[in-house]
Amino acid sequence: MQRLEFRAMGCQMLALVDSPNVVDQINQVPAWFEEWEQSLSRFRADSELNRLNRNAGQPVPVSAVLWQVIQASLQAARESGGIVTPALLGALESAGYDRTFELLEPSAARQRPGWMLVGDWRMIECDAAARSICLPSGIRLDLGGIAKGWAADQAARRLAMCAPALIDAGGDIAVSGPRANGDPWLIGVADPGEPARNLELLMIAQGAVATSGRDYRRWQRNGIWQHHIIDPRTGEPAETDVVAATVIAPTALAAEVAAKMILILGSRAGLGWLEARSTLAGLLVLEGGYVVHSQRLENYLVSTQ
Repeated sequence: MQRLEFRAMGCQMLALVDSPNVVDQINQVPAWFEEWEQSLSRFRADSELNRLNRNAGQPVPVSAVLWQVIQASLQAARESGGIVTPALLGALESAGYDRTFELLEPSAARQRPGWMLVGDWRMIECDAAARSICLPSGIRLDLGGIAKGWAADQAARRLAMCAPALIDAGGDIAVSGPRANGDPWLIGVADPGEPARNLELLMIAQGAVATSGRDYRRWQRNGIWQHHIIDPRTGEPAETDVVAATVIAPTALAAEVAAKMILILGSRAGLGWLEARSTLAGLLVLEGGYVVHSQRLENYLVSTQ
């Protein structure tokens, strides 16, 4: 087993390849993430995403990477009825999340005049023939979790050409297929209240797992705790009884979107939404430490018998 840990996209990353003969391949992974981050990060002043955000009101030609991730984010907005949307950078900054989490400190809102908290994603114009994006005036994008999920999927697919692989992009975990001996990968679901302890151990032979939580990326603004999961219906950090949602899905991108959807909706509506989708399974941690399983989660749990 080859293992590589590194920092990218503001998170700790992990690449595992189940073969002893892939040192050169696994060592390429940080460079892939560096390239993707240069296109997708809102925290790099010269990133392609920020150039797009600065040029609202006019069509901007974009790279294949940025095009793919924006299309994925707009598809997520359509499928979620706008609950998961990229057009909320203003709301994130208004809540105080205007720099990388490592540099974040208690601060007042820094929303600038003319910037919308949450924009109408349906007004974003995409020209596939020219591969260009036109943002309406006042709307700026944050690709955050969507970018991480997409990148995890891409890296796992690339490594799979050499050997079975697992990529953990800050909690968005993609596996390319079973391990070399045919066994599934074992993935722990951490207890938000006691991160060193696993609530469950999952068996994942193919697909992905992602967790969205309001327990880690938190800060105070004017004495009130804030978190980075914005409810676009209010433009504020989501008020929800879900502390963390972990979802198993065919891709890390799909798992990331679903976990965020469930957290914003809350346990009752979120669990109903999850159960209605046959490709998904999940685990919710609620206020007070209560743990709720979806029906299909039992298919992935390591037996304690």
